[in-house]
Amino acid sequence: MKKLLGIGILMLLSGCTSPKYNYMPSTQNISEPPQGSVNTVYVGDSLLRQGVIAKYEGLKVIAPAKVSWAYTVTPGYLKKVGEDSKAEFYLPTGTPESANVDKAALADMWQGIMAKKGTKTLCVITVFSATTCEDDMPFEHTNLNVSSDSSFQQALLYNGRVGNKINIGYRESSGNMARPAFNNDVEYDLSESKTIGYKGARIEVIDATNQSIKYRVISNFN
Repeated sequence: MKKLLGIGILMLLSGCTSPKYNYMPSTQNISEPPQGSVNTVYVGDSLLRQGVIAKYEGLKVIAPAKVSWAYTVTPGYLKKVGEDSKAEFYLPTGTPESANVDKAALADMWQGIMAKKGTKTLCVITVFSATTCEDDMPFEHTNLNVSSDSSFQQALLYNGRVGNKINIGYRESSGNMARPAFNNDVEYDLSESKTIGYKGARIEVIDATNQSIKYRVISNFN
């Protein structure tokens, strides 16, 4: 009975709220490198990259942020998902650089992270909408480029040279998922032409070895 009373008092003291999901990231078209530029890349690197990425407001957690005895927000990045007049709400980015929440064995599962506006207060929101907060937390505001459901990217990769032939890989991804059916590896014979192309993208090969390639961008995919 005393244990249940203690948990109830803790919930009253910590507060009660639900995450908001009213934030929409902006989108940005990318086309790299610029047309006409001369570049050098190595095996496994991208020669050309084009697509649409989502630009999020976010948080960078600089050091482990211990929120009460129950939760620790690990270092990394969080993306904004919503806000109200007093706070902003965040979730992990889903990338290798993402922050996350480690919880104690007896703590409730969590559903979101909240940062109070104009402060260094960080809160963990549980699945029961209870909030636990701590002041002076080690985070800073930042901007993030994160794949989303609307993201789409195309890329040409350099896979090396054997004799007079170079191997170029084509890759597509949508959101966080590769599209294997649209991936391809193609060989080009440099003795026939120094200009190579794929799906509208064209480059002029200046020099190529089994380790690197120097090239000029004639056009990207569009």
